[in-house]
Amino acid sequence: MQVLIKNAIIVNADQVFSREQDILIEKGLIAKVAPSISEKAAKTIDAKGKLVLPGLIDIHVHLREPGREDKETIETGARAAAKGGFTTIMCMPNTDPVIDNAMVVEAIVKEAKRVGLINVIPIGSITRGQKDQELTDMFELKESGCLALSDDGKAVLNAQLMRLAMEYAKMVGILLIEHCQDPCLSGGGVMNEGYYSTLLGLKGDPGVSETAILARDIELANYLKAKIHFAHISLKRSVELIRQAKHQGLKVTAEATPHHFSLTDEKVKSYDPNFKVNPPLRSKEDIEAIKEAIKDGTIDCIASDHAPHTPEDKEAGFDQAPFGIIGLETALGLAVTELVRPKILTWPQLVQKMSTAPAQIVGLENKGEIREGRDADITIIDPDKEWVVRKEDFVSKSKNSPFVGRKLAGEVEMTICNGKIAYEKD
Repeated sequence: MQVLIKNAIIVNADQVFSREQDILIEKGLIAKVAPSISEKAAKTIDAKGKLVLPGLIDIHVHLREPGREDKETIETGARAAAKGGFTTIMCMPNTDPVIDNAMVVEAIVKEAKRVGLINVIPIGSITRGQKDQELTDMFELKESGCLALSDDGKAVLNAQLMRLAMEYAKMVGILLIEHCQDPCLSGGGVMNEGYYSTLLGLKGDPGVSETAILARDIELANYLKAKIHFAHISLKRSVELIRQAKHQGLKVTAEATPHHFSLTDEKVKSYDPNFKVNPPLRSKEDIEAIKEAIKDGTIDCIASDHAPHTPEDKEAGFDQAPFGIIGLETALGLAVTELVRPKILTWPQLVQKMSTAPAQIVGLENKGEIREGRDADITIIDPDKEWVVRKEDFVSKSKNSPFVGRKLAGEVEMTICNGKIAYEKD
């Protein structure tokens, strides 16, 4: 099917086009970009006054299928992603069963194709069953469709095993994503260790639990000349370590989540379990450091860490409730509100953080840019539209968001994936 987008203000990571363009889509690809295209397409979309971005890419999502379909399924997660402007998401392996073999990977890929809305790419586990005892078959996981491996939800604590993982991943040509947290140091903490944990009488998770694993893996990457990506960085000290590693030329990349650049641990005063995330919300000083790191490129990309939970799970009380919040439908709005409007990022820089850089990090060569011959993955947004986050508007199966009631800027009008409309605002 042909699709023609008219009057588009195209925003790529390297530029905003100086004049409106038309975009012709054929057979799932961007066939032509020009100031005026007169082709009679099957569907014509007028993007006048809107920004047209490369489809957003989220490399850190929890879809819960298989095993906890009561929280989220591949289909409901894909719908939430499309509404949030994402055309590609990568799902973490801490499912039941764990994504540690080709059979589970192939089942996820098959279901994603059946749903057919957006691109869903599984992330395999680094260790079998995520038990930190033996490595998975990385060749098998890559061949079956994984672009990255992670034990997300926890770190690979065994340093020798992590060394071997880096060596084998380097040979296989697959990315490792590390969740930096030493459980011996976090010790069951449920929020950031500091003033507010003391005030509230809640067990604290000290920042050193993150930086201890981060520093270890930076040293391993340096020793082995290996590549590693660090998930959901939350601390000023972590930013300093990553910045230093990059200055030394190490092959490290990092991500931050919208909740870690928009919420502080003071929010936990409400005892609302929707503010319970892992790593925990940190201090105002940490938030400012994260924003600066996003601005200067120390942090390469923004990822949602979308982590759905049922109301029953989240209503168990702060100590007992599981970590995590949903984020696919609010990530763009938070980035626009917290980063673009305050002029921390320009629009091209936001595209870099939410599309181009994620594509480059995981090796999606035909995505992350609006250009002739690239995949027709496109997000159309109204940059000035303000909207209020409402629980009843979420299409995710779970509703566990701390942002309900908050006004955000930048609303997704349409999401096009592989040349087909995956979401269109009513």
